[in-house]
Amino acid sequence: MDDPDRLRTLLELERHGWDALCDGTGDDFYGHVMTDDAVMVLADGSVMDRPTVVASLGHAPPWRTYEIGDPRLVDISPDSTCLVYLGRAYREGDQPAFTAVMTSVYVRPAGRWRLALYTQTPVPDAGTAPA
Repeated sequence: MDDPDRLRTLLELERHGWDALCDGTGDDFYGHVMTDDAVMVLADGSVMDRPTVVASLGHAPPWRTYEIGDPRLVDISPDSTCLVYLGRAYREGDQPAFTAVMTSVYVRPAGRWRLALYTQTPVPDAGTAPA
């Protein structure tokens, strides 16, 4: 798969994850897409393994909407890639947007992309929209 196809495929997978976080099915989505030993490193410093992610998303408030900007790939091998992008997500009400640089490391065992690592790096000045 060439880079435009890989980028399109992984962005679609990432959007499915955000859509699940918006419709309240994030626990099911991430339970299926994360590798058994995957971790998420969140902006607050939490490091969560797959069972903890699934449990926490089971009662997390949904996001209202999200934006993905400036996506790029960092290829590691034919079957592992990092997707890096500026993400902005909004909850209901007048809460400020959560803005961070997101990194999702995907691996492809047996031909199916799976999430092995996800990190959030908060953006200090979140005053502008993602590109």
